[in-house]
Amino acid sequence: MAKQSFEAALKQLEKIVSELEDGELPLERALKKFEEGMRLAAFCSKKLEDTEKRISLLLKAPDGSISEQPFETNDP
Repeated sequence: MAKQSFEAALKQLEKIVSELEDGELPLERALKKFEEGMRLAAFCSKKLEDTEKRISLLLKAPDGSISEQPFETNDP
């Protein structure tokens, strides 16, 4: 899979799910779509896991404990 963003992969996955739910695809094409959907789902899952790990590292205190902090924006 070429460099792909999480958002693009999720959008493509949603399209595939919709096509499969319609039930109009021939069996062989539906199977290919299903396989592509599984790859996209794995890609999205990995991206989410990686992001969660990065957030945990950012929130880890010097003593090793993880503290929950509210997300603050700079919006007025």
